[in-house]
Amino acid sequence: MQDTRLYDMVKSGQFVTAPGIQDMITAVIARKVGFDAVYGSGYWLTASGLGLPDAGIASVTQMVDRMEKLVESAKTPVIADADTGFGGLLNVHHTVLAYEKAGVAAMQIEDQEFPKKCGHTPFKRVIPVEDMVEKIKVACDARKDEKFLIIARTDVMQSGGYNAVEDRMGAFAEAGADILFPEALTNTDDMRRICQNIDKPMLANMADGGLTPIRPVSELEELGFKIAIFPAMTSLVAARAVEVSLQRLKETGTSLEGPELFDFKEFCELIGFDKVWEFERKWAKD
Repeated sequence: MQDTRLYDMVKSGQFVTAPGIQDMITAVIARKVGFDAVYGSGYWLTASGLGLPDAGIASVTQMVDRMEKLVESAKTPVIADADTGFGGLLNVHHTVLAYEKAGVAAMQIEDQEFPKKCGHTPFKRVIPVEDMVEKIKVACDARKDEKFLIIARTDVMQSGGYNAVEDRMGAFAEAGADILFPEALTNTDDMRRICQNIDKPMLANMADGGLTPIRPVSELEELGFKIAIFPAMTSLVAARAVEVSLQRLKETGTSLEGPELFDFKEFCELIGFDKVWEFERKWAKD
C-alpha cells in the first residue's frame, strides 16, 4: 500500500525537513529522533553500500534494494534519489515501478546525461529540455498511485545560468512534476526568485560542502521552499567521528579515550533485538 504521508504533508503546506541517510544504522537513529521524512541519498547510499562514487556506476537493481531496506528501517516516508531514471524512457518507466513497489514516497529524477555525476561536482552535462520533459511524462504515467510523488531536478545552473534553471523548472512543472528541485543554486537571491516565479512546491538541497549556501529551515521556508534535504550531514559527521575514534584507538590502545559512544543496549533495541529476545523467551525450552 502506498505511503501517502509525504503527499499529505506537501499538499497541506507543511514544511518537510528530510535528513540524508547513508545506511540502516542512521535510519533507525533518524527514526528515534522523529523526523517526518528521510532522504535516500544516491551519493551516500552508494558510498556506504558499494564503496563507489556517485557517478552513475550503481545499477537500478542495487539502488532499489537499498531503498527498500531504507523504507523498512526508517518507517517514515522516504524521498528517494533515482539519478536520471537510469537511462532512457523505458528505464524511467521501469524505475518508477520498482521504486513505487519498494515503498518509497517520492522519487527524484534529474536532467543530466547518463551516466550522471554528483550535482556538486564538475563536468556535469544536461540533456535537452524536451528529453527531460518526456521523462517526466513517462514517470507520471508509469506510477500506479498519483500520491507517489515525482520530483524533477535540473542541473543546468553551472552550464546555463539562472534563466535556464527557471525555464526548465517551468517546463518540468507543465510536464506534470509534483515537486521541483533546482540543483546547485549559489545564492539566496536566486533561491528566492525561483520560488516566487514558479507555483510548485520547491525542494532545497542543503548539501554540506556543496555549491548552495546552507541556510536554516526557518529561512528556507521564508524564501518559499517546501522541502529541505540535508543529504551529506549525517554521513560527514559519522565519517569524522569514525576517523577521530580510530585515531584515538591507534594512539591509546583503548576505546575509552575516544568520543562518547552511543549506548549499546539502546541500539540493540533500536535495531530490533528486543523482539528477538521476546521470541526466545516465549519459545525457550526448560
